[in-house]
Amino acid sequence: MLGGKSITLGVTGGIAAYKAADLASKLTKLNARVNVIMTRSATNFVTPLTFEAVTGNPVHCDTFERSPGYRVPHIELAYNADIMAVVPATANFLGKMAHGIADDLLTTSVLAARCPILICPAMNVHMYANPVVQSNTEILKKHGYYILEPESGRMACGHQGKGRLPEVQAIINRIIELIPPVGDLGGLTVLITAGGTREPIDPVRYISNRSSGKMGYSLAGAAFNRGARVILITTPTSLEPPPGVDVVRVETALEMHDAVMNRYAEADVVIKAAAVADYRPRLKAEQKIKKEGDTLTLELEKNPDILFDLGINKMEGVTLVGFAAETENLIENAREKVRKKNLDLLVANDVTLPGAGFGTDTNIAKLIYPDGSIVSLPLMDKPALANRILDEVIAIRSNHS
Repeated sequence: MLGGKSITLGVTGGIAAYKAADLASKLTKLNARVNVIMTRSATNFVTPLTFEAVTGNPVHCDTFERSPGYRVPHIELAYNADIMAVVPATANFLGKMAHGIADDLLTTSVLAARCPILICPAMNVHMYANPVVQSNTEILKKHGYYILEPESGRMACGHQGKGRLPEVQAIINRIIELIPPVGDLGGLTVLITAGGTREPIDPVRYISNRSSGKMGYSLAGAAFNRGARVILITTPTSLEPPPGVDVVRVETALEMHDAVMNRYAEADVVIKAAAVADYRPRLKAEQKIKKEGDTLTLELEKNPDILFDLGINKMEGVTLVGFAAETENLIENAREKVRKKNLDLLVANDVTLPGAGFGTDTNIAKLIYPDGSIVSLPLMDKPALANRILDEVIAIRSNHS
C-alpha cells in the first residue's frame, strides 16, 4: 500500500511513545521505508533498539552523531521523506516548532522538510487545554502543518478528557490521505457505488435490501491504494469510508441516480456495486402509518435503472462494470444484463451459496464479458476480489487502447 514511500517518524518524550513503535511496525509492513528520529527524552520511554528492530533501519537521536549512510542527517532525513510524522508530539515540541526553535535533530529536520508534516499531539488533558498549547497548535496549522487532534479518554495520569494519542490505524489513514500512493490506476478517476438504497414508506420505515456495502467499500479502498482518484457514492452503512476517497452520501435510488449522473463526466471507470431498489413506494406517507388492519397495501413504482442509463449514454473511453446478485439462472441472467446494459464486465454471484452475497466478508464471483466468456473465481475475501476486478479493468482498458 505504501510501497516505495519514505516516512520519517519523529518520536518525542511522552508516555504514548510506545504506540509509535507499533505505528513504525505497521508502516513497515505496508512496505514503507521508515526512518525514526527520537528526542533524548523519548529514549526514556522506548529504546532506539525497538525501532531499529521493527523498521530495519538505524535510529537517529543526536544532531552531531555520525549515522551510517548519512552525510548530513537532518537534511537528508527531511529531503528524502515523502512525509514526516511526529508521534507523539509533546507540548514542548509544539512550542518549539510554533516559534521556529531548532535545538535538536528532530526540530532541525522538521524545519528543513519540504514534504507534508503530520503532528499528533498527546499529553495530559489540562496541558492540552492550556491556552498556550492551543495557541501554538493554531500557529502550526496556519503555517501548513497537519494536526491530528488527540482523542478523549482515560489518561495514563488517571485524568479523563482530550489528550490521548489517536489510534494507530487512524494515524496510518491520515498518512495515506496525505501521500496517496501511485500505482497502476494512477491518473484515472474511478466512480464506485456502494450499499443498499432505502426507499421511504413513511418517516420511520423504508424498503431496502441486505447489502452491507462491503464490496463497494473494498473496491474504493483498493482503487485508491492503486493510485486512482476515487468517487464513492454510498448509501448509509456501518462502514468507515476508505481514507482519501471523495464520498457522496445518498439514500434513495433517485438520489443515487442523480449523484451518479452528476459525476459521470469525471469518470474513466464506473463500478456499480450498489444494490439499488428496482421499485419504490409511489407515495410516501407524511406521518407514521398506524396499525389499523390485518393487511397493508403498498403501491410501488419503478425506479430508474442507473446501469442501463449509463450504458446507453456510455462515453468514449469509459469502462463500465456492473454487479448482479442472483438466486437462479445466474449465467443466463448475467449474459443478458451485459448485453442489455452495454457493459464491459459484469461481476455475478449466486447469493444462495455459503460465503457469497450480502453482509459476508467473502464472495464467490463469476466474471462475465460481452463476448459471453466466463471466468469463475474461487471463494475469496472482498478486498482480494476487489483487486481481482481492478486487474480485469486494467486489462480491458489496455485491450481498448
